[in-house]
Amino acid sequence: MKKLFLTFFAAAFFSSAIFFAQTNSPQKFEFKYKKGDSYRILSTVLEDVYVNNAFNHNAEILNRISVQVTDVDKNGDGIHEANFMTSENSTGANGGIFSYGEDYKSVFARDSFGKYKIGDEYFMPVVRDVPIFPDKKISVGEKWSAEGHEAHDLRRTFGIATPFKIPFTAEYEYLGIEKNSEGKILHKFSCKYEMEYSSQDLPAEYLNLDFSVEVPARTIGFSNQTIFWDSEKGYIDHYNEDFKIVIQSSHGNVFLFQGTAHAEVKDFVRTSNEQNINSVLEKIEDLGISNVSVSATEKGLTLSIENIQFMPDSDILLESEKIKLRKIAQILNAYPENDLLISGHTALRGSKKAQMELSELRARAVADYLIKNKVRDKYHIFTKGLGASVPIGDNNTESGRAKNRRVEITIMDK
Repeated sequence: MKKLFLTFFAAAFFSSAIFFAQTNSPQKFEFKYKKGDSYRILSTVLEDVYVNNAFNHNAEILNRISVQVTDVDKNGDGIHEANFMTSENSTGANGGIFSYGEDYKSVFARDSFGKYKIGDEYFMPVVRDVPIFPDKKISVGEKWSAEGHEAHDLRRTFGIATPFKIPFTAEYEYLGIEKNSEGKILHKFSCKYEMEYSSQDLPAEYLNLDFSVEVPARTIGFSNQTIFWDSEKGYIDHYNEDFKIVIQSSHGNVFLFQGTAHAEVKDFVRTSNEQNINSVLEKIEDLGISNVSVSATEKGLTLSIENIQFMPDSDILLESEKIKLRKIAQILNAYPENDLLISGHTALRGSKKAQMELSELRARAVADYLIKNKVRDKYHIFTKGLGASVPIGDNNTESGRAKNRRVEITIMDK
């Protein structure tokens, strides 16, 4: 018994010594890139909006970024291909389910310290060169500063064809390490910056624009971030932020945006390959699920539920379809790190507007059922209504129309 206690005490002491050393030893931080790496960043923003000091609305904004490192050049810079999507849910619209927004593509290089190299044809990401690490070991409590910038899309408001870049100086401090809920050691940093710009800061060629139209005249703001770093992966694990932006318009109106943000970075499995398709097909057969096909699509692996049954001209699922969805959930649960896109489709019946509305409602009904059954939470499932715009059958026949009345569930790769 004594020997067992001493062994346990020695192990505990050794573990504590390692943790103490990791906490107090200077560390060098750098981004690590490997060709073929894939990850997803999901940022949730909770924002209050005021107009002329009066509360206007609150919004929940979801930014979904999927990234693949396509190459690592001779300098060690990672070449990234990224897909950005933003969806906003104002004051609880859509029952809390996020519609899939517009996609933005971006290609950029990033060096091991965090510095971007990106062309002016790309408007995303907005915040660039955060974080930036110095080329040396850093001790707990040490501070440093680095230049960064935000790149804003002013095509609609100012007609500017390239990103409008607002420089800032970010102030950093290494705060030490923390263990997450899984016992993994993460390094913690603070990052703070302020920014200010006005219409006079625009390039000279844009100053002859028609300012009778309401446009931003002066913008001020700040960002306070706490960044948690995974040294093993050489990338951010997650971060928290609070922010405030005030825009004074050319017509004298004042718009205030303030709130908080949280972002998580996750690896995900690429599903759209022949092995996974065959595996899912076998599972569908084993579970006895009818009228479901599987294919590799642009966004991932798609399960198409043809002739899905709702109450007539409604979004109320029949019980038979709920049973089918519970079986499909067993397949979806095999890919827990991948987001889901639920796309609704209709046959060619009624007006185009009615088709789009019904297809979106039916996609939301399926998404809501999957959320209630804990297949995903609302931040990892998206909906899109496509009406009758993507037929797979002949709308002149009943069998063709049945194929077109479908809901597709995509296990997303990007």
